[in-house]
Amino acid sequence: MTLDALVSDWHQTEAERDQFLSGSFPVHFDWSISSESFKVEGGWTEHGKGETIWDRFSHEGHVFENQTTDLACDSYHKVDYDVYLLRGMMAPNYQFSISWARIFSTGHKESLIEKGVAYYDKMIDTLLQSGIDPTVTLHHWDLPQALQDSGGWENDSIVEAFKEFSDFCFSHYGDRVKTWITFGSPWVVSNLGYGTGEHPPRVKDPIIASYKVTHNIIKSHAEAWHIYNDNYRKLHGGKVGIALNSDWAEPRNPSSDQDVAAAERYLNFMLGWFAHPIFVDGDYSTVLKEQIEKKKGSCGKELARLPDFTEAEKQRIQGTADFFGLNHHTSRLISESLNSCDAGPNNVGDFQTHIDPTWPPTASDQIQSVPWGLRRLLNYISLEYTSFTKVPIYITGNGMPTEYSGDVFNDTERVDYLKAYINEAMKAVLLDEIDVQRFTVQSLMDGFEGPQGYSQRFGLHYVDFEDPERPRTPKASAYYYSKVTERNGFAETATNAKIAQSGWSACQGLHCFLSNGLLRVAERQHYWLWTSLCEL
Repeated sequence: MTLDALVSDWHQTEAERDQFLSGSFPVHFDWSISSESFKVEGGWTEHGKGETIWDRFSHEGHVFENQTTDLACDSYHKVDYDVYLLRGMMAPNYQFSISWARIFSTGHKESLIEKGVAYYDKMIDTLLQSGIDPTVTLHHWDLPQALQDSGGWENDSIVEAFKEFSDFCFSHYGDRVKTWITFGSPWVVSNLGYGTGEHPPRVKDPIIASYKVTHNIIKSHAEAWHIYNDNYRKLHGGKVGIALNSDWAEPRNPSSDQDVAAAERYLNFMLGWFAHPIFVDGDYSTVLKEQIEKKKGSCGKELARLPDFTEAEKQRIQGTADFFGLNHHTSRLISESLNSCDAGPNNVGDFQTHIDPTWPPTASDQIQSVPWGLRRLLNYISLEYTSFTKVPIYITGNGMPTEYSGDVFNDTERVDYLKAYINEAMKAVLLDEIDVQRFTVQSLMDGFEGPQGYSQRFGLHYVDFEDPERPRTPKASAYYYSKVTERNGFAETATNAKIAQSGWSACQGLHCFLSNGLLRVAERQHYWLWTSLCEL
């Protein structure tokens, strides 16, 4: 058991575990900042864009204070503004997602929207002109409503629709985009969209639908990877991976074999559900399959229906990733919990989750600051998954929410959070020799955060949602992260070769944009904060 081996190796005091490591990442380590289409773009019907499941969800009143995705941050009209923020921060890489319905309004190629295609052309070209590499996620939750009306991810035909969409994106943008993510945090879609119904499409079927959805997402991912591998890899030389979200599962009592086994099951029901087929052998893990059958036998009824892959599908799925993307925000304490015959991952998996009351809280009761969990999760991923395929790990999303009121600019909690999590990633690289090659902060700016709407703020930049111009103002965390990337970690001097070659500093980037007249008046009024931060 992988987790059992890792737990036995961790004989650290809390002081040893939490000790800060000075130094720098390897010279070619990559830094990125992320956003997702439906959280920032707005323009929800502009130029014929199709309705998405998040548009429908927000219009039906399922979001905090009836907030919607209609305008969001208005990024659809603010490409120059958003790239100016990135250039000012010296961000080497920007990870953003494409809205499927903005390119194919119905989800199919016959509904192509040229102006939607042009929007992402402009984004990619403006980034490259600014010395920023684009990383593109093909799908981050916002399925076209027209596809959902036909069954969404429960309908097997969606695999072909995703292949069609992926092929178009690879063919049209692939000459400029070298890093592709097929799906961002698909566990959220399967579990919250089709299991608990907390997210759109609000299906509450944790026994059948959530497992069927994961099955089709995995097959869709594999088909997209093969399309790129067969038709575009030699031409463009890029990479295709997937970004899986996972908490770390710490056994509540590390000396208890039962709690260690429960934590292993937790990781198999969350991370391994997707990772094992893609990175190991093309099939679901033995832990997952045996646990589901065990519960069916002990309860005398079906609590989870795990579909079967054919032998051909297993071969098609195995090894279909050029990197392991990880979205990670927090950890959980896990204990064994038996005898429940209700549906849902916790009950089927015979585990219970707990939170240590000493862990620093955030604006979300689902996220606490537990930085050492990242290092342990990276070690687990390296042993359990990437040791098979020998691909690097990219941290494709890490961040925390703050409240939407109060001191929104001096976000010291986020600075402390990022400092600690980045440092744990560095420990994994330098001390544990884990092949982590990228760190991505979520997110560039405050945005629409699902059912929480705009009440939870993940942004490095504050967005005034009361102002129709949607001005962005850098927070203290934006300045902090720019200094970390400039220094390539925590050394006293800059060691990032890519940034050094570009000749940019955070302040130079902003001065350039101002001198070239690329900012409108409403945007210039927030320049003062960056100027003052640069003078610190």
